[in-house]
Amino acid sequence: MTDKHHPPRRRTAAVITVSDACSQGLRQDLSGPAVTRTLDACDFETVYRLTVPDERKAIEDALRRAARTARLVVTTGGTGIAERDVTPEATRAVCDRLLEGVAEVMRAEGRRETPMASLSRALCGTLGDAVILNVPGSPAGAVSSLRAALPVLPHALDLLDGKTEHAAPGDQSHRTTGPAKKGHRNKGKG
Repeated sequence: MTDKHHPPRRRTAAVITVSDACSQGLRQDLSGPAVTRTLDACDFETVYRLTVPDERKAIEDALRRAARTARLVVTTGGTGIAERDVTPEATRAVCDRLLEGVAEVMRAEGRRETPMASLSRALCGTLGDAVILNVPGSPAGAVSSLRAALPVLPHALDLLDGKTEHAAPGDQSHRTTGPAKKGHRNKGKG
């Protein structure tokens, strides 16, 4: 229950920058901070930030750690088709389920700015009770993709919490409720 003395808790987020150059200190990370600012403006509290190289095992390990800490894990970088772009492979390896529609929405939004958005291999999926979302490595692309996905993410997190109530159109008295999941954190792969 919320009231004026107890505002609703903010949802937690983690931001993982995937970049060889940033992880080696050769380039400043601009995308991670841009993603963090966007999340903050949308009432997510970033509780975990990390930069990792474009190495599949490092990304997989970071995703698993972040999903134990935060409900939304956003990666930025490594979603293209270059040889070192392996963020989608790492994401696919750790996720329980993929949410293909979210990735489709992000690419569709990106194509409004550039046809190159069609080359993005970004994924979205679930790991335990966390949602993992890949966004591009450019600050503008990262923020655009995140903003495209954000409208559905709170509902996705509610569903992972077992909050599956659906009211009939115009009728709040009839509800179908699925079983609430208890103690399901960290039950994802790995």
